Amino acid sequence: MNAAAPFAFEDGAYPNRDGILSATGADLIAGDGGIKFTSCDGPYQIMVWARYLKTNDSTICFKANNTGYLAVNIPRAYRIETIDRDVQAAISINSTTQTVDVPEDTVKAIGEGSATDPQQAVLLEMRITGSSGPRMAGQPLNDEALKFNAKLEIGDTKSCSGALVDPYWVLTAKSCFADKPAESNTVAAGAPKDRTKVSVGKAWIMSSSGFTTDATELVPHPDRDLVMVRLANPATGITPVFVSSAAPTTGEQFDVVGYGRTKEGWGSVARHSAAFSVGTTAATGFDLAAKTPADATVCKGDAGASTLRMMVDKPTLVGVVSRAWQGSCLGTSNAELRTGAFSTRVDDQGDWIQRVRALSPGWRTQALLQSGSSVYQGIRLTDGSWTGFNDIQTQGAGSIGAIRSSAVVGMNGDSHVLAVTNAGGLFHAIRKQDGTWGTFGDVFGAANALGNLTSVTASNIGYDLHVVAVADGKAFHTVRNATGHWTPFKDVTSGKVANVTAAATAVVRGELQVTAISGGKAFHTIRQWNDNWLAWGDVAGAAGATGPITSVSTTGSGDEMHIVVATDNGARQYHAVRNFDGTWTPLTEIKSILGTVTAKSVATATVDGEVVVTATTADGKLLHTVRHADRTWATTGTVPLQGLPAAPGAHAITGTWNG
Repeated sequence: MNAAAPFAFEDGAYPNRDGILSATGADLIAGDGGIKFTSCDGPYQIMVWARYLKTNDSTICFKANNTGYLAVNIPRAYRIETIDRDVQAAISINSTTQTVDVPEDTVKAIGEGSATDPQQAVLLEMRITGSSGPRMAGQPLNDEALKFNAKLEIGDTKSCSGALVDPYWVLTAKSCFADKPAESNTVAAGAPKDRTKVSVGKAWIMSSSGFTTDATELVPHPDRDLVMVRLANPATGITPVFVSSAAPTTGEQFDVVGYGRTKEGWGSVARHSAAFSVGTTAATGFDLAAKTPADATVCKGDAGASTLRMMVDKPTLVGVVSRAWQGSCLGTSNAELRTGAFSTRVDDQGDWIQRVRALSPGWRTQALLQSGSSVYQGIRLTDGSWTGFNDIQTQGAGSIGAIRSSAVVGMNGDSHVLAVTNAGGLFHAIRKQDGTWGTFGDVFGAANALGNLTSVTASNIGYDLHVVAVADGKAFHTVRNATGHWTPFKDVTSGKVANVTAAATAVVRGELQVTAISGGKAFHTIRQWNDNWLAWGDVAGAAGATGPITSVSTTGSGDEMHIVVATDNGARQYHAVRNFDGTWTPLTEIKSILGTVTAKSVATATVDGEVVVTATTADGKLLHTVRHADRTWATTGTVPLQGLPAAPGAHAITGTWNG
């Protein structure tokens, strides 16, 4: 396979460096392709004079784009001329580096040419800092279907290609950011070591269309040559590419789209593409061979390039270019004749990509589903898609045994999770905003133990987590404050409501509202800000009677508390609102919203000012809908349950905000 080929990132190494040094005496080391050696007989933008040059008149010339960087070693340099370009030069005198600005259309003496302090100087770098010259010609057509393709410029000399998979995220090759990927292709998560500029939606990088911003964060894949690159600003107005879930097959034809070198060009500013055929496939990647080898080769700078299945309606991303032999590419040895490449598979990485996307700023709906012997977490993104569901015990929270139900509260960007085990224990863990988990802690060890625990519910007031646990047929309340301290559990039913089977909490105007189910009926109370509890009231008397309630959930939204219940062994579902003045709207059946279903459990939460309602059903589904602020309902959808080992049972949802 081509998996042994060199990594295909652009390292900036100057093509034919040894040959130019032999011919001119100037060592052109590395650059971004924006400043290139040229004959002084033709058009040029930079001319350098140096005493040791082998050329006529001891000069060497360069063509320069509107931007560019070149690291060189030219001893005894003494003069620089510029045309239509502002240049900043770095020179070394007596082992001390200094910079010299050479405005456009001027000649400046340096080193021995200086009239005030002539000393031997070595020219080290040239950088274009401004230009009044014309833009480069030959701008290609901007194919709207390929606007998601990206170019990444990493530091002064590295560059790669990539694909926009979310307004905030570009997917590319991890090797683009590794120090020495051939030795160890590892990259630290977090901010890039070198400033990275990302351009998206630009068929021609120099054009004013499209979008350019800096990269702020890297999320490397643990064991593939993939990394997600977070953008400082979202690439709005550009449709991200759809990531395919269909595996590549030998003989299939894909298009590869990138910004790398070509046979003649370096520092490419134009997006290019070519058709390739799939060769040998493996679990992590697949070989590529150009359909027309004479015209297409994957070169330096094409690492991260999109490998696309060109569907009738839209292209879909199947892989990301990682390695290539680079035969016939500019700068490659003439002895290298191989032109094959290797692309890393992404078709089986949809959940990893979705979970990284979930770290983007904005509101998310988070769901915890009991399934099998544990609880699984999934996240709904702003575009309506979902991550898969992962076992929270294996994600970092630690093992606490079989779990039968849970509660979740979004607070300050984090998610507070409470889990009830089959053994009757109650545990608490925090999922941080960055997706990492804290370890489960024993709530009973901190807030005193309860017997015969059946369920738990929770809400937050500021940074205080309010927990209501149902145990021994009663409802008990505790508070975990911002420092992690728990108050002792307190019986809040106090004999007023007996044989409690379920409870739900909500917060309205800083007060905790608790609903408890007793004898199949709902009762409601409020904990005021001063820890005073109001008398329990019969919800049926205020909102109308229903059949026996088997599941209940509540949420606060503005000045309202919304309640959703399942009755008659789940066969019917209702919704009502408690207004801040204490009045209730009637409990109204929502069959027209959810359809004819048998609900095993219902849940509700407020997400970005709207009320989300979900239900797990007897036929193994999770349904999702939204009650908008204008009181209309969204069409109910079925959530994909990728990752669940069995049908979902009890569940909980919350809204979380990523800042």
